[in-house]
Amino acid sequence: MPHYGWYYLTYLLPALVAWGIYAGGWLLWLAPLWTFILVPIYDHLRGTEQGNVEPEQEAAYSSDIGYNLVVWLWPFLQAGLLAAAFARIYVGGFAFWELVAMTFSVGIITGAVGITWAHELCHRTNVVERALAEITLYMVSYPHFAVEHVYGHHKNVATPKDPATSRLGESFYKFYFRCVWGSLRSAWQIEAQQMKKKRRAVLHYSNRMVRYLVVQVLLYAAVYYLFGVTGLVFFAVQSIVAFTLLELINYLEHYGLLRKVNDQGRYETVRPWHSWNSSHIVSNLSLINLARHSDHHFRASRRYQILRHFDEAPQLPSGYSAMLVLALVPPLWFRVMNPRVREWRKTHEVPIEA
Repeated sequence: MPHYGWYYLTYLLPALVAWGIYAGGWLLWLAPLWTFILVPIYDHLRGTEQGNVEPEQEAAYSSDIGYNLVVWLWPFLQAGLLAAAFARIYVGGFAFWELVAMTFSVGIITGAVGITWAHELCHRTNVVERALAEITLYMVSYPHFAVEHVYGHHKNVATPKDPATSRLGESFYKFYFRCVWGSLRSAWQIEAQQMKKKRRAVLHYSNRMVRYLVVQVLLYAAVYYLFGVTGLVFFAVQSIVAFTLLELINYLEHYGLLRKVNDQGRYETVRPWHSWNSSHIVSNLSLINLARHSDHHFRASRRYQILRHFDEAPQLPSGYSAMLVLALVPPLWFRVMNPRVREWRKTHEVPIEA
């Protein structure tokens, strides 16, 4: 497993975006250039790293402050990046295309990096870490992810019940709208069930979805009051870019994989082969091992620094950045991935037409 110092290199990307916000011009395109062009190239050149932390060292890795500071510091850095963008809007001086570039670049950072860090934190049990996750998700207008992902997606993954599991033959664009609205609906249902168990009204103040809604509305009102329509549009659009990247990642992580139903009518236990895995070095350094997704679903409590590579897990043909681009072109995606899904279903005795 790489030394924790390598994961801090991810902080260079928001630094470059901040530089672009300050200087303007073509520098504002550094984030998409890095994410969708340079990382796929580096992934191809560097290949994969399939080594795992030794079991007797896992506790030390999990508690190492060097690895944990990587995710603890991020919410503050992301808030600073958004503040820099709002300051630029307040001062003015950008051409329209520069505002577009800034919005898109900030959304890439808050989505590809920010939501990935929030994802790690929302699985932690410490109340401060979970609060940091929620704060990060407020900044991309997607706080319900903290509820649905942990209590919905992990329970229902690789089944038709899960809105975040993409189906064989389903394009990203069809999946996207089904997943965004399905995940929001699922989060409300999860919290409504919790309120029912506690014998409280659905709209009780302890319902996290109620809190998320109130805080998000207040946040948008504050943005509008301080930075006007331009600030409001910027905040909304960068949020859309961010959670679109999240759902694009969800799309490729579970495409076409299904758990079998046992003789008791229940879905089989989640195993490493129920998620697509990728151990490409550069993508995993950029996304704190998110691409080792098979182990994350097998043992959701494992911290990013000890996630394992499993040979028996289905492997993506490239790193996440290249696969994200591929998923945006459905004919190419189907050509590359559908044969792999059919082969996986044959191996695991899941009907091809399921």
